[in-house]
Amino acid sequence: MDPSSRLKALRNEVKTCRKCSLWKTRKNAVFDEGPVDARIMLVGLGPGKQEDLQGRPFVGAAGKLLDELIKEAGLNRERLYITNVLKCFLPENRATEEQIKACAPYLDEQIDLVSPEVLVPLGNVAANYLLKKFGMEPAPMEEIHGKFFRASMLTQSMLIVPMYHPASALRNPPLRNVLFEDWREFGSRLRSLGIVP
Repeated sequence: MDPSSRLKALRNEVKTCRKCSLWKTRKNAVFDEGPVDARIMLVGLGPGKQEDLQGRPFVGAAGKLLDELIKEAGLNRERLYITNVLKCFLPENRATEEQIKACAPYLDEQIDLVSPEVLVPLGNVAANYLLKKFGMEPAPMEEIHGKFFRASMLTQSMLIVPMYHPASALRNPPLRNVLFEDWREFGSRLRSLGIVP
């Protein structure tokens, strides 16, 4: 099965998923957005209220800030593949280990199918999960934000660039400058590596 057909099948599977209790409070499962051949993949924690209503990732207040950050990096949102570790609305915005364990296989398969050159985990939960998945030691976001890590597995090799979640700057406004600086630097590194024009 080609990657876009398989993603479509997964998307349908997620709509009826009941592997954890989050299905009880969701209006819409939020699977992904973006092209299957994207070179850059962004991974957040999980959908918020607006995302749950619209069935799209990053469309609320944090999504608006993410749009600004993407522009700051000189990137185009339409060319990025965007998803989350969890696909259903998190009422408390906190994920349990069980929820992550239940939902992560969907993300693992998305990574295999899209096979991005650059994986950008947004926030601690996504960063910890992805660094561990690729055999690296997780560390606090204040130590690793904006850094480039090389990850290799049998079938693929990619860069992992952990970033603060945009919501962190909404809760803590002084962080806003750090995020903009990180994304500016991110864009220029991508251009120097020839990943984006």
